[in-house]
Amino acid sequence: MNTSTVIKIQELTKQFGSFTAVDHISFDVKKGEIFGFLGANGAGKTTAMRMLCGLSKPTSGNGTVAGFDINLQSEQIKQNIGYMSQKFSLYEDLKVWENIRLFAGIYGVKENIIAPKTEELLNQLGFVNEKNTLVKHLPLGWKQKLAFSVSIFHEPKIVFLDEPTGGVDPATRRQFWELIYQAADRGITIFVTTHYMDEAEYCNRVSIMVDGKIEALDSPTQLKQQFNAKSMEDVFFRLARKAKRGE
Repeated sequence: MNTSTVIKIQELTKQFGSFTAVDHISFDVKKGEIFGFLGANGAGKTTAMRMLCGLSKPTSGNGTVAGFDINLQSEQIKQNIGYMSQKFSLYEDLKVWENIRLFAGIYGVKENIIAPKTEELLNQLGFVNEKNTLVKHLPLGWKQKLAFSVSIFHEPKIVFLDEPTGGVDPATRRQFWELIYQAADRGITIFVTTHYMDEAEYCNRVSIMVDGKIEALDSPTQLKQQFNAKSMEDVFFRLARKAKRGE
């Protein structure tokens, strides 16, 4: 894993009126790292991720994502990252190849590269025979693999994955994580939120937020030792029990 830093955040804060959703968090993420960003509902992780993606302005604090300032260069950040959400990633009424082409264009991939790279991706995923299938007719697991592949089609420095495997069966989740490992091996940094604590074990490092603050940040092995816990689930629930606020 390359040691260059692709995300560096210092004292990042977001307030909505008198409510502090994200409370002076600081961390960094290295190139090619799989970084798990965990927290119970209401902990502030989605608000923090939106600031990192250039979708929301911090109230205070500073930092860089892919080398660009989160306060001043949100448009450049958007061009250098990929993003996949459980809730919305693909257009259901478009064919598989149309989705790939659409997102390639949105991400600014050069026209002469799109067609050959689309064919290459279809082959990699084993989707050649599904090229003209409407996305809404694909099994959920296939949709998730396609959505992830589309989000890194432009070879971004970082891809943000927001609950990417929600509702997917365990076998498909393992296949999905194989794609994540392959992307990390190519030097793409993976920033992932998940509710599945077994997936936290797959990360190089894990941050756990409670009530807007980062309460723990280390490798899964170190965190389990630190909390004398058998699993990341144990670590998570010990910290989450401290939470004072809900959704």
